[in-house]
Amino acid sequence: MSKKGNNAASVLAGLLAGAAAGVVLGMLYAPEEGAETRKKIKSKANDLKDQAVDQYSKVSEKAKEQYEDVSGKVKDQYDTISSQLKETADKVVSSVKEGYDKYKDEAVAKTKEVVGDVENELDGMKS
Repeated sequence: MSKKGNNAASVLAGLLAGAAAGVVLGMLYAPEEGAETRKKIKSKANDLKDQAVDQYSKVSEKAKEQYEDVSGKVKDQYDTISSQLKETADKVVSSVKEGYDKYKDEAVAKTKEVVGDVENELDGMKS
């Protein structure tokens, strides 16, 4: 998760802990019987637990959505770069092959020319 998500989760946890502490302290100082106070504390604790579970679900879902979004973008970029790299490699291979064919033909022609010149010189020496 990103730092922003971690900060939001930390703030949320801090707020829930502060709220829980405030509720407990308020109930402890309220002028009621112990059994009634414990019921209220238990009820508030359950409420806070439910809120925490709901918030966790929301944060978790948001993180999952962001992960899927980012992973989709990364995959798209990878596919694009991979395609461009393949096209570039194909162009380089084609260019090298064309150059090879061109220079091979020139080398063969030049070799034939040199062989012809050598044969002519040899024939000239025989006469």
